[in-house]
Amino acid sequence: MGHQNTANSEPKKFLFISVEALAVDLAWQLAKEGNEVKMYIRDNASKDIADGFVEKVDEWATFVDWADVIVIDSCGRGALADDLRRKGKLVVGGSVYSDKLEMDREFGQEEMKKAGMTVLPHWEFDDFDEGIKFIETHPMRYVFKPSGEETLDWYLKSLLFLGQEEDGKDILAVLKHNKDSWSQKIKQFQLQKFATGIEVAVSAFFNGNDFVYPINVNFEHKKLFSGDIGPYTGEMGTLMYWDDTNNLFKSTLFRMREKLRESKYVGCIDINCIVNGKGIYPLEFTTRFGYPTISIMIEGIQSPWGEFLYALAKGEKYKLKTHKGFQLGIVVAVPPFPYYDKEQFKMYKDTSIIFKKPNFNGIHLGDVKLVDNDWKLTGDAGYALIVTGSDNTVEGARKEAYHRIDNIILQNMFYRTDIGMKWGREGDELQSWGLL
Repeated sequence: MGHQNTANSEPKKFLFISVEALAVDLAWQLAKEGNEVKMYIRDNASKDIADGFVEKVDEWATFVDWADVIVIDSCGRGALADDLRRKGKLVVGGSVYSDKLEMDREFGQEEMKKAGMTVLPHWEFDDFDEGIKFIETHPMRYVFKPSGEETLDWYLKSLLFLGQEEDGKDILAVLKHNKDSWSQKIKQFQLQKFATGIEVAVSAFFNGNDFVYPINVNFEHKKLFSGDIGPYTGEMGTLMYWDDTNNLFKSTLFRMREKLRESKYVGCIDINCIVNGKGIYPLEFTTRFGYPTISIMIEGIQSPWGEFLYALAKGEKYKLKTHKGFQLGIVVAVPPFPYYDKEQFKMYKDTSIIFKKPNFNGIHLGDVKLVDNDWKLTGDAGYALIVTGSDNTVEGARKEAYHRIDNIILQNMFYRTDIGMKWGREGDELQSWGLL
């Protein structure tokens, strides 16, 4: 007999403490379920995101005692989360330890190793000439990754470069030609041995003591254009499904259970990996909600979010109810995305997003606000909407999501047309390796 959810399903009070309005879609979902939601946003350019959808407050400290659950939606606020927990508050959010897992790439890889995972050989440098000399004396195929605290700014992360040549000559050329300009911006970088394979991530919710099941398997599409061309963005779309457990989870995330328990981490945690016939090579942690991942999870999770997050923050056992089959989400953006450019965005700010038919199924909030029943673009990034679909087959989920995009009128909007298309080949390979 499975565990019954006994969490109190009365409406709850949620306080969101947000730097850049990242989890507005989750806040809206909680409000639509009848929970009371208040949201504090620190960043000035983001302050009016979700106006009209979610109630806003100018500071959060006054509402700490009002809230049943406090949600912290970004990495880097672990000390605050730890402090609120010590004071007896229920918090969905990171910890000092989990922040370090995501923000310090080297530390994250060391923790993976300690937990018994196989990490790819990698070398850290703070001098371009030394990196160049290293490749010349150790020729092989590499990935170049900016690292260190400054590169949390994913502008710099977007300079990540996947070498194509077996002797590393292409990365050598890139470093030699760019070292003068890049050494001003990139203070540290990592050279990682390249592994051929499929990139796949496994996510799960953790309640401070243990994982909540089912777990989530997801395939991100990080580059701007269809066919994986162009700059790295935060994310352009994701295909996912839910699974009771599998070898991918057991070999990676599950091994972090004790450390997450010690740090009292509560929330979603994800490890993305390269996998091939030889093994699983974890790359990095995401120790917070992923974006647009959380919106696609909203498409897939049938349990009431208010009830679920309350149980999660209390450390209670909870069995998530999820849709069978696949969920797929697509980021719909306008310029200057994936960059921040206030001048460029002025042209689009306050532009209305028009829906041909008043159907909002699968429509999730990006940087928008509601004014006189009109959805309008705001913020400064052009990250407009996430549009999701769900079906027993990937093709069906793709059809539903793209059909929903056809209902939207927005000048110069763009999105990838190939989300989920690699599943046929990748799913077969992953199954043949016994991972799914």
